[in-house]
Amino acid sequence: MNRAPANGTGPTRRLRRPGRASTIVLIVGIAVIVVVAGIGLTQYYFNPTPTLTIYTYSSLFGGTCGAPAFAKVFGAFEAAHHIHIQVDCPSGDLAGTLLAQKNSPGADLVIGLDEITASQAESRSLLVPYVSPALANVPASLVQDLSPDHAVTPYEYGYLGIDYNASFQTITNGAIAASSFLNFSQNSTWARQLLYENPTTDITGEEFLAWEIEFYSAILHENWQSFWQQVLPYAPSAPDWSTAFNEFTSPPGNPLAVVSYTTDPAYAIDNPGLGAFNTTVTSWNHTLYGWQTIYGIGIVAGTHHLSLDEQFINWFLNGTVQNEIPLNEWEYPANQTVPLPSEYRGLIDPNSIVPLNQYTTPSALAANITSWQNEWQALANQYAPP
Repeated sequence: MNRAPANGTGPTRRLRRPGRASTIVLIVGIAVIVVVAGIGLTQYYFNPTPTLTIYTYSSLFGGTCGAPAFAKVFGAFEAAHHIHIQVDCPSGDLAGTLLAQKNSPGADLVIGLDEITASQAESRSLLVPYVSPALANVPASLVQDLSPDHAVTPYEYGYLGIDYNASFQTITNGAIAASSFLNFSQNSTWARQLLYENPTTDITGEEFLAWEIEFYSAILHENWQSFWQQVLPYAPSAPDWSTAFNEFTSPPGNPLAVVSYTTDPAYAIDNPGLGAFNTTVTSWNHTLYGWQTIYGIGIVAGTHHLSLDEQFINWFLNGTVQNEIPLNEWEYPANQTVPLPSEYRGLIDPNSIVPLNQYTTPSALAANITSWQNEWQALANQYAPP
């Protein structure tokens, strides 16, 4: 899932797909740095020691393929194991990168596969299963909804949400706080204010489509296409989450609600320039339903450092690393023993939400998502304004 900086203020939010091509090499000790002109690579010459290569998204821990937290997360592991870690942020989709390099893998580990791409990578035999003992502190449901066969280990999770400001709360007479997709599909005034991301170009939009489809299919037992047939003529769209969130948090005149994440109000506390707003999920028959976003780390098939890979996954799930997640990734740490910061106190309790992911499987989701996107595009061509 990829989030980028909003309005140029505050820490960077996740930018998961596509990532920006970048490379950073973390080292312990003294090295001679040689920059190879023209191809933007940095090489280090030092006494031979193991190098662990990790692929991830560019905004991991709030950086640009590099963040202050990197020293605590990666540097500490380097020092403890007397190795070097190279972090690469390839352009495009992480699963796609692994597939392109299947015959000659360039990484030992991959950080940032989600509930859609994890199964895609696993089905192509791109990963090595591993059951970490650190999963004792991780809810079994996260494992089940990300990678039941343990090809990918969850390290953080959250929920999609619909953010709304005070103006939208007013025009809906407060009903937005306990609303469902039907409120938007049956009321064009609501639909005109819902800014969503294109599900064919953005991970947030892709996950929103999955959220809507599972709610209509599993809870309402109705055709999911009906929502889009009624909403597309009115609702504004954006090509990606960053564009949508910027519009939502910009001056008056822009949409009053946006598809985003339930941790956004916490993010806004640390970034007051964004303004005040709230968030909601789907409420139906006094039950909250939502789409759970889960992100994981996996061992790349073909690695030459299997033991180190496993130790790194264990390290990634311990408190030192997991404590960095809430205020850098703006997600919930998978390790349930990690306390949450004060910014999270007013958020919707994730334990109060029924994850719609449980009505499908990662493999079914990966198998169906492309056809859903194609069908959505056909509906958009027919119903969305030119």
